Amino acid sequence: MKKRLALVLWLCCACLGGCWDRVEINDVALVTAVAMDFVSDRAVELSVQVFVPRSFSSGDGGTNEAMTLIRSAEGVNIADAMSKVQLKIPRKVFWGHCKVYIYGQELARHGLEEYIDYYARHPEPRNRAFMYVSKGKASELLKIMPPLERYSAEVVRKLSELEIGLEVTLLDLQKMFASPTNAAALPMIDMMKPPKKERPQATNPYLFGTAVFKNGKMIGTLSDRTTRGVLWLRDEVSSTTVTIKIKGERGFVSLNPIREKTKLTPLIENGKWKMLVDIETEGDIVQNGTKLTLNTPEQIARAEEGMREDIQTRIRLALSQVQKEFKADIVNFGREFHRKYPKEFAAVRENWDQVFSQLEVETKIKAFIRRPGLISVPGGLPEAEVQTN
Repeated sequence: MKKRLALVLWLCCACLGGCWDRVEINDVALVTAVAMDFVSDRAVELSVQVFVPRSFSSGDGGTNEAMTLIRSAEGVNIADAMSKVQLKIPRKVFWGHCKVYIYGQELARHGLEEYIDYYARHPEPRNRAFMYVSKGKASELLKIMPPLERYSAEVVRKLSELEIGLEVTLLDLQKMFASPTNAAALPMIDMMKPPKKERPQATNPYLFGTAVFKNGKMIGTLSDRTTRGVLWLRDEVSSTTVTIKIKGERGFVSLNPIREKTKLTPLIENGKWKMLVDIETEGDIVQNGTKLTLNTPEQIARAEEGMREDIQTRIRLALSQVQKEFKADIVNFGREFHRKYPKEFAAVRENWDQVFSQLEVETKIKAFIRRPGLISVPGGLPEAEVQTN
């Protein structure tokens, strides 16, 4: 019996060795970005941006044209279109390196729920890949030849990694669509106007706002300024500049928040639903366009008041749109109520949009300026004009 067991184990070990299921790198097409566009109610266009390793290894990659190639196909869904794209590429398509997925605006308006399943179910796409909505046709963004980076997907990825706007991954989008609030948000992306008309593709993509979704369909957009207010409410402000106006002074003061914390506290009292928003932030002065030195407690207090008012204005602007106009809870209020009051939330879950739109929001903002910069006197201003108090 022991001999038989040893023989079976030996045979199993022998089968584990070798490279019988290997896939050579020369047989793989590395996808760097994917674009999806609406064709009709029964068709979607899938475009993939594939990296061309030959141009990189040969040292002839100075032109962006040789860095990537674009292949497109139409299908009834993503899987069907992908099977047709594979017919146009002599190597096996590999999704593991793809970090950028872009949906066309028209497709987003018709709904994205069915176009998430393929990437969530397939084992190769990354859960941490970034998701976007393009202003026009998504495939056009893949054809851009940026002057600084090697290809457009690299520009888009680095923009998200800078954390200057809304950052949504494939995993985040799945959670949004599966949430009880039925609301979601994606960053929007567009192309800059090319500097030369004869080279319309020699330009860069850029982030310019947020697309708002309800029940999987895009219902509207938010501007950059409104998006900042949403980021404050979602506790996702990482890299930004706050430019404020100090009462009674000419000119502006710009600050960079270095630390920020937003706390949401849901309350239900006497049947009234209320959200307390506590924000505490610290910032450094990066530019002073006033005549103040901003190095005395009194002047610092005036600048801190201006910072609080600017944040408050952004939050009010954001709530005015997402709460009153769109009635889409993309600021995660429903999640907080669900955690603290699960039974009460379950009772209003079907009508959460109405409850959210009538929800009272109370904000408390604490803003502190820790460092005024390397100089105390405003640069370029005559000493006689400087106000020290």
